[in-house]
Amino acid sequence: MASAANPDQNGFAELEGGVSAVSVPSVSTHPSDARRRRLLQLLQRLIGIRLLVVTSIVLPYLLLRLNRPEIPLTFDLLLQIATSAYAASLIYVALLGVLRRRPVWQAYIQFSGDLVLVTGLVYFFGGITSSFSLLYLVVIMVASVFLGRRGGLIVATSAYILYGGLLTALARGWVPQLMPVLTAENGNFWRLPYNLLVHLFGFYAVAFLTSYLAESVRRVEAELEEQRDTLADLEAFHHDVVQSLSTGIVTTDTAGRITSANRAALEILGRREEELIGGGISVVGLMDDEGWRALMNRADAEEMRRRAETEIRRGDVTVPIGYSVSRLTDGSGASTGMILIFQDLTQWRVMEEELRLKDRMAAVGELSAGLAHEVGNPLAAIAGSVQLLSQSLPEDDSERKLLEIILRESQRLDRTIKGFLRFARPRERSTASFDIAALLAESTELLRNSEESGGLHDIRLEIDPPAAQLVGDRDQISQIFWNLARNALRAMPGGGVLTIRGRVVGERYSLEVMDTGHGMTDEQRTRLFQPFRSFFDSGTGIGMAIVYRIVQEHGGRVEVDSGRGRGTRIRVELPLRLGAPALAEV
Repeated sequence: MASAANPDQNGFAELEGGVSAVSVPSVSTHPSDARRRRLLQLLQRLIGIRLLVVTSIVLPYLLLRLNRPEIPLTFDLLLQIATSAYAASLIYVALLGVLRRRPVWQAYIQFSGDLVLVTGLVYFFGGITSSFSLLYLVVIMVASVFLGRRGGLIVATSAYILYGGLLTALARGWVPQLMPVLTAENGNFWRLPYNLLVHLFGFYAVAFLTSYLAESVRRVEAELEEQRDTLADLEAFHHDVVQSLSTGIVTTDTAGRITSANRAALEILGRREEELIGGGISVVGLMDDEGWRALMNRADAEEMRRRAETEIRRGDVTVPIGYSVSRLTDGSGASTGMILIFQDLTQWRVMEEELRLKDRMAAVGELSAGLAHEVGNPLAAIAGSVQLLSQSLPEDDSERKLLEIILRESQRLDRTIKGFLRFARPRERSTASFDIAALLAESTELLRNSEESGGLHDIRLEIDPPAAQLVGDRDQISQIFWNLARNALRAMPGGGVLTIRGRVVGERYSLEVMDTGHGMTDEQRTRLFQPFRSFFDSGTGIGMAIVYRIVQEHGGRVEVDSGRGRGTRIRVELPLRLGAPALAEV
C-alpha cells in the first residue's frame, strides 16, 4: 500500500495474503458477498478478543483495589482506559454496519485504536519501563496476518511513531512523568536511545517475520488447495471412468466383503447397490465362499487372473458370464482385497452362433451346388421314364398305381432339389430403389386373400412411416416376406394373430413377423436357418435358409425370439441404402 489514504486500491490485495493465512477467503477490490461476510465475522471476533484482553488486564487491578484501597490513582486511570476501550469497541461494532463494503478500512481503524490504547497503557503504567509495550507486537502481528507485509509495516511504523513520540515527550518534559525515570540525575537517561533502538528493531522484525510466515502459510494453503482440487478432479475422473465402463467391476476386502461395484456390475447382475455393498462375494453369484477362499490362497498371480466362465440367474433368464480375478494392492504393494472383473457374454454367444451358422451355410452351399446338379439330371430321366411306363398300363392296374407313387415322390424330390439349387446358387440380384412399405402392404393384402390364411387368422399390418425407399432386390425381399409369413401361418394351424410390422430405425428398415403359434424350443431356434431342418410336415427345410442367405447378401441381420407356447417373433433388419452402418445389437 503506497499510503493509507486509498485503502480500496491496494488494501484488498494485501488482505489476500494475510486473511488466507487464518483460513479467511482472500478479498479482491470488489469482494463477493460471501467473502465480505467472512471478513466481517473475523472483525467481530477481533472485537471480542480485544474486549477479553482489556478485561483480563483490568480485572486483576480491580481485585487488588478492593483488597488494598491505598493503591494510587493510577488505577482510576486504568479504568478510564478500559472504559475507552469498551467505548471504542462499541464504535467498531457500529462501523461494521456502516462500512460493510470497506473491510480494510475497518481493519485499519481498529488497529489504529489498538495502538492508541496500548500507548495509553504504556504512558500510565511505567512509561519507558512499562511492560505493556509488548502489546505493540501483538497488534503488529495481527495486522501483518490480516493486511500482509505492507499493512504490517504501516502498523509497525505507526506503533514506533507513537511509542518513540511518547518516550521523547516524557524525556523532554512535554508531558508529565507519572513515574519519573528519564532524568540525568538517576542515571537512567541512556535508556531512551536503547529502548528506541530495541523497539525499532523489534517492531519491524515482527512485521517482517509475521508477514513472511503468513505469506508462507498462504502459499502452502494455495498449493494444498490446488492439490486438493487436483485430487478431487482425479478422483471424480477415476469414478466417472469406472462407472462408465461396460465391464462389471466389483472390489472386496481381504475378508471377501464387497466394498464397491460400478454401474455395469449392477446392471449385469440385476442387483441394487445396497444389496451388494457389505455382503459376501457369494451374493454376486459367480462363486461360493469356499471357491473364493481357495482363489485367495493361490500364490500364482497368473493363475488367479485366468479367465473363467459361468452362468447366473437374472430374473427368469440365465446369463452367461465371463470373469477374472486379480489382487487389489495399495501404493506399497500390500494386498488390500480383490478385484472381480466380469462381462455379460450373451451378445458374444449370439455372435459366435452367427459366425458358426455362416460357416455351415457356406459349406452347405458349396456342397449343394455339386450335389443338386448330379442328382437333378438323373431324377428328371427317372421321372420321365416312369411317366411313360405308367401311361402304357391300364388305369386299374396295380403296377400303374405304384408307378404313380414313384412319379409323385420323384416330383416332390425334384421340388426339393430345385429349392436346394435356389439356396446354393441364388440368381443375380437386381438392385434398385423401391418402396418397401408399399411392397409389405400389397403382400399382406394378398396373404389375407390366400388359401393359406383360410379365414382363421387375424392378420394385422403396422407400417411407420407409410412410405420408405429401400435399395435392394424387390423380388428377393418379397421372398423373405412370404417365407416368414407362411411359416407363421403354419405355426398357427388352429388360427391366431399374425402381426406384420415395418418401421424405419435409423438408416435401416426393420421387418418384424410375430405369431401367436406354438413357438420353438431352444434347439429348434438354434437350427432354424440350417437347410433341411423343416418343422412342418409339408416343408422342405430350405425356406429359412434362403431367407438367411438373402438377408446376408443385402447386408442385413436376422433376430429370432421364440419360446415353446408363447409364439415366435422374427425381425429382419435391412439397410435402406447400400453401405449403411450396422445397428448395435439389441
